[in-house]
Amino acid sequence: MNGALEQEKYYTYEEWLAIDDGNRYELLNGELYMMASPSSRHQEVSFEIGRQIGTFLVGKHYRIYTAPYDVRLHKDEDTVLQPDIVVVCDRSKISKKGCDGAPDLVVEVLSPSTTRRDRLTKFSEYLRAGVQEYWVVDPVDKTVCAYRLIDKKYYAEMYSETMSAPVQTLAGCEVDLSLVFRDYDEEQ
Repeated sequence: MNGALEQEKYYTYEEWLAIDDGNRYELLNGELYMMASPSSRHQEVSFEIGRQIGTFLVGKHYRIYTAPYDVRLHKDEDTVLQPDIVVVCDRSKISKKGCDGAPDLVVEVLSPSTTRRDRLTKFSEYLRAGVQEYWVVDPVDKTVCAYRLIDKKYYAEMYSETMSAPVQTLAGCEVDLSLVFRDYDEEQ
């Protein structure tokens, strides 16, 4: 599929796979969302969280993936998301095309263009799919809101830049937020 894409059209998973226009898109219930290039700050925050979790996972059976990485929460639906960070504990969910099913941990780093979708729409999709832990990271406020799934509901815990945030799906793993939110500009 080349050229301009119809924005008022319902896209199936197969049509989404065929898109070849040089852009990245998420597919959410048949609707396309173009993925913008992340800011430097977004990348720094995402990288540091991924680095800390990835270091913890060395030698373990679990896998960590960073965007762009396709997550198809339900095989029978036209939704494919690309979270910033994904941890998959059940390796049978990993395919050549990404993750088929709910990852154990999803981390979304907020950007001005994605805040509403990350906090509302994706929140609902991850909850419905049974994602055990969903982190919403705000680089501006320097906070992490960690949603943990208990009895089919998310319960939130907030962490600030001076704290360590435990990853409850990975017993013993903590993310030092002072490193995540350090000001790289001051180091130059």
